[in-house]
Amino acid sequence: MRSESTAALRHRIVEAPAGRLHLVEQGRGPLILLVHGFPESWYSWRCQLPALAAAGYRAVAMDVRGYGRSSKPAATDAYRMLDLVDDTVAVVRALGEDGAVVVGHDWGSNIAAASALIHPAVFRAVGLLSVPYAPPGGPRPSEVFGRVGGPEREFYVSYFQQPGRAEAEIEPDVRGWLAGFYAALSADTMPAEGDPDPHFLAPGGRMRDRFPAGQLPAWLSEEDLDVYAGEFERTGLTGALNRYRTMDRDWEDLAPYRGAPITQPALFIGGALDASTTWMADAIDAFPTTLPALSASHILDGCGHWIQQERPEEVNSLLTDWLATLQG
Repeated sequence: MRSESTAALRHRIVEAPAGRLHLVEQGRGPLILLVHGFPESWYSWRCQLPALAAAGYRAVAMDVRGYGRSSKPAATDAYRMLDLVDDTVAVVRALGEDGAVVVGHDWGSNIAAASALIHPAVFRAVGLLSVPYAPPGGPRPSEVFGRVGGPEREFYVSYFQQPGRAEAEIEPDVRGWLAGFYAALSADTMPAEGDPDPHFLAPGGRMRDRFPAGQLPAWLSEEDLDVYAGEFERTGLTGALNRYRTMDRDWEDLAPYRGAPITQPALFIGGALDASTTWMADAIDAFPTTLPALSASHILDGCGHWIQQERPEEVNSLLTDWLATLQG
């Protein structure tokens, strides 16, 4: 008899506010919902699904709306954080569960955090990878990001917020763009100190002009890149990019939660070389207030942004050790 760690992945479609959501499942036991970031898919959790299954969990990785085989609503407003949170709740319900532990990476970390904040009765614990929790509030996001680059350069978030502009750069060569983007944020291929920072563009320029040229990062095989590229060549990038285009709407929608902590047990894992970790160091320092039930915060030396793919064994160990503490 095969163990859960070697059993085949189970693909399924469930109904959700988005229309349909594609899930990939492995294992039996308490539900662990895995939420990916940009520009990825359920496939970013390919190394975690068998590890979590082997540890006795029902691990489920979803394609967020706009990605993969999940529905891709046409309206930009359909990618508001509140809608994405409704999707995570719908997944739990569709799987016949009352609750889950939610774990997210990159934008998935924000979705996981918002899910735990808004629905504490559904999400009993939250794991955050790469992007730390910062409570809703502060200045309007478009104003903040518009000031980051200054007059000499443009911040990538502001670039992504302009409908059609990033698509025009990416979609003629999806595979090449993804390869450059993944390499730019990976520990072993990211630009050296003093080289152009891929998070910033020359005014009117393109992100790909700032990407490092050369080999793929060690964690990304040609076959892995084929999987990611194939998904986005089929779906396009607009659904994924619309997450950036609703940030001001999120700021309005989440006003009732401004400054609110997440009180469930939490875990944070970040990469020491990841800009998300270094730029948001103040958010990590604030964890005693914003995540009062934080179990542990880990910064992995020599690791970039794609943390569960760059360092799968270490991340798997940290996740399963943390999850075991929740069962007591």
